Order: sequence, then structure tokens, then C-alpha cells
Amino acid sequence: MKSKPILSIAVIIIAFFSFSQVFAGNYYQIKVYNLDNPGQEKRIDNYLENTFIPAAHEANIKHIGVFKPIETDPDYGKKIFVLIPLKNLDDIEKIEDQLSRVEINSENADYINGAHDNPPFNRVETIILRAFSEMPNYHKPVFDTPKQEQIFQIRSYEGATEKLYQKKVEMFNEGGEVALFNDLGFNAVFFGEVLAGANMPNLIYMTSFKNMETNKKLWEAFGAHPKWEELKNNKAYANTVSHIDNWLCHPTSYSDF
Repeated sequence: MKSKPILSIAVIIIAFFSFSQVFAGNYYQIKVYNLDNPGQEKRIDNYLENTFIPAAHEANIKHIGVFKPIETDPDYGKKIFVLIPLKNLDDIEKIEDQLSRVEINSENADYINGAHDNPPFNRVETIILRAFSEMPNYHKPVFDTPKQEQIFQIRSYEGATEKLYQKKVEMFNEGGEVALFNDLGFNAVFFGEVLAGANMPNLIYMTSFKNMETNKKLWEAFGAHPKWEELKNNKAYANTVSHIDNWLCHPTSYSDF
């Protein structure tokens, strides 16, 4: 394989830091709100924008991402994903401490005081992840398109056994799959191993795109890339994924991402 010229690498690095921001964060919490109706969605939006995110900021969590499946996704109107980058797991308690001090007001009363027969959500799933060794810090992309056009793609890969799952993690790290995503410009937000969640053993990662056209173009490039051909045909990584969940999302207007 031919090595890339040093000048080309320098240009790529400069361009990356010109149009992105990288922040320390070795763990992630993802909260998934499962909804039954649009009224619940509005109540959760009010709570997240006016109560939860300010509390997280007070706890020194700089960026909270809130994402909803796009109109053509089967889970449109049924889920809200909240991404919380953490420096350490103690940050979860810091957020909860801030929330315990929140006063009830017109923006959060419908959520906090929801009745048993009119709750603000169906269920809430919480997922805890540890950052991949090849991407220990999260990336906050900066796009020149409106948020309603931007695409944040969430993908979960499950393994049939813990050993096979760990081989898939190895494929991303030592195998070079993370590097391939970065080389092609997928604007990965994070890659994480799930430490606690409903679908273990599994990993979750998020990539981001200025619009749907870019999403489709880059996935076509990924599928045709020689490195991917090499990886997917490597017998060491055979049968490492038993199930994939995939969501195409837009960030909300109040999301920090």
C-alpha cells in the first residue's frame, strides 16, 4: 500500500479541525424515550430543552445531543435519542443532583407531574457506553446546512456471543474500520462499547452528514472501498454481527450537536 504524502495528511488534519470540534469524553450515556403519541413528544421536548439540558450544563457537561428519527424511518415519532458525553461515570450523578434542585415551572410541570394515566412517555431506556480505544474522544461536527437537513446516523451491532462481539470491536479498532470511516469523512461522533443496556453484547456508534445526499454518497464509497472488501472477507471477523439496528435522525433545534 502506498503511503500518503505528508503534505496531504497535514491538509486533512487542518481541514478536520477547521470544520469540527473534538472534546474529551471516555464514556457516554444514551437515553431513549419511547413515545406513544405526539403530545408526549412535545412534553419531552419542553423538558429536555428547558430543564434537562440546562441541568447538564450546570453539571459541566458541555454538549447534549437530542435526535429524532427522520420522516421515512419506521420509528419516526416513536423515539427520541439523547446523547450525553461523560468524562467519567460520576457525571451521571452530578446531572441527577442538578435535576433534584430543579423547581417545577410551566416548562417542566407536564413532564415531572405527569399523571399515571397520562404519562409523558411509554418507557425510557438508558445505555452506558465506553469509548473505543481508536476514538477515545467525541467529535462535535460543524455543518453549513440547517439542522433539519443534517443526518445523524445511529447504528447498533449485536453479537451472538461475547467472544464474537469482542472480535467486532477489534475489527473497528485494530482492524481499521474506525480509520476507514474517518478517512472517508463520515464525521463520526463516537464509537462505544455498551457496558449496560438492553441488547448486550453490542456496540453503538454515530456518524453525521450535512444532508441525506452526503449520507448515501459516503456509504456507497464505503461499500466499494478495498479496505472494506478486505475486512468483510477476513475469516477472523466472520459472523461477528448477529443483528443491526439503524436509525437515521435529525438533530432537534435545541440540540447542542
